[in-house]
Amino acid sequence: MHIDSSANPAVHAPRPFYRHLYFQVLIAIVAGALIGHFQPDLGVNLKPLGDGFIKLVKMIISPVIFLTIVTGLAGMGSLRGVGAVAGKAFAYFFFFSTLALIVGLIVANVVQPGSGMNIDPASLDASKVTDYATKAHETTLTGFVLDIIPTTFTSAFVEGNILQVLFIAILFGIALILVGDKAKPVVDMLEAISFAVFRVVDILMKAAPIGAFGAFAFTIGKYGIASIVNLAALVGTFYLTSALFVIVILGTVCTLTGFSIFKLIAYLKAELLLVLGTSSSESALPSLMEKMERAGCARPVVGLVVPTGYSFNLDGTNIYMTLAALFIAQATNTDLTLQQQILLLAVAMLSSKGAAGVTGAGFITLAATLSVVPTVPLAGMALILGVDRFMSECRSITNFIGNAVATVVVSRWHGALDVEKFNAALDGKVTARGGKPELHGAPAGLQLGEASAD
Repeated sequence: MHIDSSANPAVHAPRPFYRHLYFQVLIAIVAGALIGHFQPDLGVNLKPLGDGFIKLVKMIISPVIFLTIVTGLAGMGSLRGVGAVAGKAFAYFFFFSTLALIVGLIVANVVQPGSGMNIDPASLDASKVTDYATKAHETTLTGFVLDIIPTTFTSAFVEGNILQVLFIAILFGIALILVGDKAKPVVDMLEAISFAVFRVVDILMKAAPIGAFGAFAFTIGKYGIASIVNLAALVGTFYLTSALFVIVILGTVCTLTGFSIFKLIAYLKAELLLVLGTSSSESALPSLMEKMERAGCARPVVGLVVPTGYSFNLDGTNIYMTLAALFIAQATNTDLTLQQQILLLAVAMLSSKGAAGVTGAGFITLAATLSVVPTVPLAGMALILGVDRFMSECRSITNFIGNAVATVVVSRWHGALDVEKFNAALDGKVTARGGKPELHGAPAGLQLGEASAD
C-alpha cells in the first residue's frame, strides 16, 4: 500500500539517524559503560544523572495515567466496555505470569545453573539481605489490596503510587460516564490538558540519553563487569530464558494475533534501550502509552492495560523468581521434591502480586517467597545480590515487552485495534503529530463495549 505523505500529515521525511532517540541512547549507554569500566569512581559519581532522569519521568507518570484513563473511559459511553477490557486484561496477565513462573522452574531444573557450587549456608552473610527480608514480611496480599485505596483523592498523585492513581482514574472515568452529556465540558478540558502533558513527555524524553549515560556508568562503575563472571551461569541462563520466552512464547502469541514480535521490538527500540540504560521499565512508561495509542490501540485499552500490567504482568520478574530460588537451592545443595517445587510456584504466584508496584520488587518478592518456603535458605540470596543489578535490566526489558504485547493482544481481542494504523506504525510510517499522538478509538462500526468476531 502506497501512502501519500502530502495527504497524510502524520508521515514525514525520515530524520538523520543521529537525531533518533534510540541512536542517542545507544551511544550514551556505550559511553557510560566505558566511563564506568575505565573510571569507576567517576562512573559512581554520575549516579545523580540517572536518578534525576527517573525522577523527572516519575513526576509525569501520574498525570499521564489519569488523563489517558479518564478521557478514554469517558469516550466509551457505557460501563460494559470497562469490565470487558479489565476482564480480558487480567485473564491475559494471570495466564502468562503463571506461565513465566513455570518456564523459570523448568529451565532451572534442566540447566541447573547452581549445581556444583557446594555453598555452606552458614558461611553466607545473611545481614546483606535483611532489609529485603524485612520489606518482604511487611508486604502482604491483604496489605497490598488495601494500599490500592489512597488516603485522600490527591494523596495518590503526591505519593506517585501507580495503582492508587489507576483506582482514582477508573472511578472518575466511570463517574463521567454516568453523568453523561453534562460531563462533556470536563472531558474536553481534560483532553486539552492531555495535549500539554504529552508535550511535557516529549520534552523530558530529550534528556533520556543523559539519564541512560549516568545510570549505566554507575552500574558498571559500582558493580563492574567482572562481578558477573562468578555467577555467569545464572546470569546467562536468565538472559537466555527471558529471550526464549519473548521470542518463542510471546512471539507465538504475536503471530497468532497477526503481527511480528520483531517488528514490535523494532518499533519500541528507543524505549527498550532506555529501559536497558536506566534498569527501570518505569522510565519508558509514558512513552509506551503514547506509542501504543499512536499505533492504533484504543486509548481506554492502553490506559487500563499498561498501568495494571506494570504491576500484574511481570513476566521477567516471574522467570527470575523461580529460576533464582532453584539456583540458591542447587548452590547450597538443598534438595527440593516435586511437591516442594510446586509449593514454591504457588507461593511465588501470590507473592508476585503482593509486592507489585514496590521498588526493587524482583528481589523483594524472591525474599517473600523464600520466607514462606523455609526449605530454601533465605541467606542464599546473598549469593546473587552482587549480580542482581545486571539481572534487573533483563527483568525490566522482559516486563516491558510483555506489557507492550499484552496491550496489542487485548486491543485486538476487544476489537479496539486499528489494524491499518498498527501495521503502518510497525513499518515506520506513522509518527506523532505536534508532539501528541493521534487519539484512536475502535475501528469504524465497532463499539468499544463489543467483542470483535475474530
